[in-house]
Amino acid sequence: MNTTPAQPIIIELTEYENKSFQHDQISDSDGFELYDKYKIQVDIEFPNYKTKEHWKLKAKGWVGYIPVTPELHLKINPKMPIQNLFGMLEYAYNLKGFRFLEGLMDCESLEEFYNNLAHILADKVLERCRKGLYRTYLPTTQQLSYVRGRLDMQQIIQKPWNVKLKCDYEEHTADVKENQILAWTLYIIGRSSLCSERVSPTIRKAYHALQGLVTLQPCSAEDCIARQYNRLNLDYELLHNLCRFFLENSSPSHERGNYKTLPFLVDMAHLYELFVAEWFKKNTPQGYFLKQQHPIEISQNRHFNIDILLCDAATGKTIAVLDTKYKAPEQAEYTDIHQMISYANTTKCKEAFLIYPKHLTQPLDIKSDQIRVRSLTFSLDDNLDRAGQTFLKNLFLLIFQNSHQ
Repeated sequence: MNTTPAQPIIIELTEYENKSFQHDQISDSDGFELYDKYKIQVDIEFPNYKTKEHWKLKAKGWVGYIPVTPELHLKINPKMPIQNLFGMLEYAYNLKGFRFLEGLMDCESLEEFYNNLAHILADKVLERCRKGLYRTYLPTTQQLSYVRGRLDMQQIIQKPWNVKLKCDYEEHTADVKENQILAWTLYIIGRSSLCSERVSPTIRKAYHALQGLVTLQPCSAEDCIARQYNRLNLDYELLHNLCRFFLENSSPSHERGNYKTLPFLVDMAHLYELFVAEWFKKNTPQGYFLKQQHPIEISQNRHFNIDILLCDAATGKTIAVLDTKYKAPEQAEYTDIHQMISYANTTKCKEAFLIYPKHLTQPLDIKSDQIRVRSLTFSLDDNLDRAGQTFLKNLFLLIFQNSHQ
């Protein structure tokens, strides 16, 4: 008797594009599941008289793969060239320049890129296991039948009949956060529905290599950021950058029965913000430096992080505030303009820029008291480095012109 599970129906969308589907292409129960769990990522209009009894779906700035139910999977393609999406990911997660990534640019889909990157991570974890995992000393307290480290004399005096001795000592262990991040990431990848038959065995092998040595503990993308490295664990920086990519773009899905799988979803607005900041940081002209995600307090109960501050290296003074907007409206929104004026006032600078992936139909250029707010473009449609250089040239041209008016 053949017990092979039926293959799910895969429907495809492209971000920000409306697409219609026949009523029988999506079951009502699957439609409800999609709406309940993923309405932030996908606009869904149920079949009705107005839609001529069709389903209408629109992805809202997310790309990736959603296993909605065992019967229905949703694939969301980027609107930009796939190679540019990979280029953004390389910059955003500090993977740019690693030679092993060169072959990834030939991938034709996000699933293929996911598989290849997962395979690279698993290979490098196995390589590190063969060399020996990073270990460090952790303080431990245990009841032992022999003396180890420092005895708790107060307990001995209070409970002289206790044959177990309370000892405080340091244990040299691999069960540390550095390795727990690797184990949790491999666990998350293993639960995804994106791993191919070629990649899955390597993921399992790497995960099992950590078992027994490392406790499976939930880790977040934030755990991978700003960690301290030394000569004994320097190679972990790359591993953690790869882990951050997977953890930041994987999230728990609804569990139904034994169906436990994770969607892989890239928030394009967040990716655009990370990409522009990292590209700018790596290409900042001499004499300037950047501050990323700079915290400011607008009022007692209102706190914000500014995407980018451009500062003068000699004086430390803020020259411009910049904020990325992954959308292509005809004109800038008033709320965004007022936000930038608040940012500029708080940082005591006169230049504020809203950065978009496409040219606005009505470019922004307004002045409020001494503050000037303008729009700029960091395009994703062409070569990213060339687009970045154009953005950089226009930014400094506008700053220079304004300072001489």
